[in-house]
Amino acid sequence: MADEAAEHSVQSVEQQLCTLITSSLRATVPDLDVEPMLEVSKPGFGDYQCNNAMSVFSRIRRSATNFRNPMAVGQRIQDMLVCGIKTWAPILPVKRAVLDFSSPNIAKEMHVGHIRSTIIGDTLAHMFEFTNVEVLRRNHVGDWGTQFGMLIEFLFEQFPDWEDVGNQAVGDLQSFYKASKKRFDDDPDFKERARQAGGEDKYRAAWKKICQINRMEFDLVYKRLNVKLEEKGESFYNPYIPPVLEELTNKGLIVESKGARVIFVEDHPLIVIKQDGGFNYASTDLAALWYRLNVEKAEWIIYVTDAAKMAGWLPEQNEKKYPKASHVGFGLVLGSDGKRFRTRCSEVVRLVDLLDEAKARSKAQLIKRFTGNGQIADWTDDELDRTSEAIGYDLKNNRLTDYTFSFDQMLSDKGNTAVYLQYAHARICSIIRKASKDVEKLKMTGAITLGHPYERFLGLHLIQFTEVVEQACADLQPHRLCDYLYSLSETFSKFYTNCQVVGSPEETSRLLLCEATGIIMRQCFHLLGITPVHKL
Repeated sequence: MADEAAEHSVQSVEQQLCTLITSSLRATVPDLDVEPMLEVSKPGFGDYQCNNAMSVFSRIRRSATNFRNPMAVGQRIQDMLVCGIKTWAPILPVKRAVLDFSSPNIAKEMHVGHIRSTIIGDTLAHMFEFTNVEVLRRNHVGDWGTQFGMLIEFLFEQFPDWEDVGNQAVGDLQSFYKASKKRFDDDPDFKERARQAGGEDKYRAAWKKICQINRMEFDLVYKRLNVKLEEKGESFYNPYIPPVLEELTNKGLIVESKGARVIFVEDHPLIVIKQDGGFNYASTDLAALWYRLNVEKAEWIIYVTDAAKMAGWLPEQNEKKYPKASHVGFGLVLGSDGKRFRTRCSEVVRLVDLLDEAKARSKAQLIKRFTGNGQIADWTDDELDRTSEAIGYDLKNNRLTDYTFSFDQMLSDKGNTAVYLQYAHARICSIIRKASKDVEKLKMTGAITLGHPYERFLGLHLIQFTEVVEQACADLQPHRLCDYLYSLSETFSKFYTNCQVVGSPEETSRLLLCEATGIIMRQCFHLLGITPVHKL
């Protein structure tokens, strides 16, 4: 199937136009080194525009070209229906990427702040995978460091028979961590024991036990979110730290400063070996980056540290070369008061509690709606459960901005929300069902014509899918996909309002446009990690 999709794969319209314009410029003005700056035009001003055309016009005005126009919009959509959505996957310049996301700390429960990292990372992974990039989904959990000496010593102190007690010894992870931290802060003797902890088999056994309990909690959340990750925590890279730091020392990058060993990054010291000879987060991160470049052979790492450029491991940011590394930052999750989202007791909200409440509110809203319109008898409990899970997402915000969390906004059926988009998709499915036609047969025998202006608007919007995914991958901004999905829903709504589908002379063509829109919406849902709903 993948080979068949690759065989029929074509460039996006934007890529085709860029190729045509670049070829034309090279043929007419060989000495001119310029890349065309294309973007979608506003309605009424053409389909695409070249923003730097005027700056080179005086040099090419006497030249002409004989290039053919890009493939007809209707035929391009028809080909996608026959050969599959993978034929519209953009072509990226890399084959393997490491995506480091979620990355919670062991011995602390996942809280609401982790949801943005987890969902943004999962969406980026889906997008890269769709473009046939091999994605290594990495969960760089914090499973090493001083806090583990603290936890283990507290475990031994509170439960001398911890091996017999089992998971109940730790109990609630957050409470256990808080109690051990208070002991660590209040008792100097305990603090010293915690710092010296390690070396014996019982310590390693206790460490493994604490990590195992945490993984079970993490996995429950990942299963709820349908997120797949491969854990390679901080401890995994411990054996690689000494040789990596030796390499950097041999390159003259690590120097002594106030008893510690540091790398100077833009005149600021980055400690990689502490005064007591121990390693830290920076040394672990450097080892992880070295491993991803040299062992996993990643061409794009969604991770960055300036010291890597100094070591010659990565090119400068302004160079269009690979391998490269990028940092995906994101804003805070805020409450309605504009402050960090917390409970009334000023605790950070546990992620599992947030997911439970989102599902409960979503289900209550669905039951109220279907009871009111008399459709509740058409829904089973299982369908209500699955649908309420599917509509509790909101990814429309730019990842760099803070996000004000609101259940009411998230579950609204108006505006750019998952609920509104699910309703739009369900309506398309309903139109196709109402026609009672074999759509798979129509794909092979029918044809798409775009005679009506709103048919053409919809067709043009559909073929922009490839370049939207390409741009979202290039700048690591998954909200572009949400914006596209919302505008596609709006464009389809205008098409359906102005173009009768079922029972019209153009029924076959318009049903195929409906099917194509549904396919694109479902693919967007998949990339966003959302399960599409076929009836609402």
